[in-house]
Amino acid sequence: MTRLTPRASAKKPPQAAAGQIRIIGGQWRGRKLPVPNSPGLRPTTDRVRETLFNWLAPVIQGARCLDCFAGSGALGLEALSRYAGSATLLEFERPVAQQLEKNLALLQGKGTVVNTNALSWLAGNGQPFDVVFLDPPFRKGLLAETVTLLEQQGWLADEAWIYVEAEAESAAADVPANWQLHREKVAGQVAYRLYVRSQEKTNNAD
Repeated sequence: MTRLTPRASAKKPPQAAAGQIRIIGGQWRGRKLPVPNSPGLRPTTDRVRETLFNWLAPVIQGARCLDCFAGSGALGLEALSRYAGSATLLEFERPVAQQLEKNLALLQGKGTVVNTNALSWLAGNGQPFDVVFLDPPFRKGLLAETVTLLEQQGWLADEAWIYVEAEAESAAADVPANWQLHREKVAGQVAYRLYVRSQEKTNNAD
């Protein structure tokens, strides 16, 4: 979980118990799902998910979603609960991926879990997704390469929406020129940014 400052922590809404996530909207609203203990696992908070999916409300229904660092599945499963057309969840840690598969089966969701290194998977030939979630492990230097692969390998629809959750000190400008910042919030040590991709020719981030 993210280590927040005492002031930021005091503002956090009630969360599901440790080892659980809670679906906060849509067809599975209120469902609690188990999450394995894994170093660095940092589920997106209820408050942030509520804000994010309010932002995405006009486009999420029927959308093809990609959760690049799925972890607990909080983002991908929330998207499916809100009637996304499909979701592909990438997760490197095998026990975590196995729990994601169990949770998807329990919900009978239209999702696919891929137990893989996200960067290796994204280096392959892409198919376009409408909504992409990027919440990589912090301070591992993964974000820039992930962004580049998404653009270069054809993983983004012409007007894709891309959500980025990163360290607050990270630069918002390290994205392609055709990613327009749609919404942004900062809470404690974490920044939450939603971009919309335009169809203009892109200049890939380094």
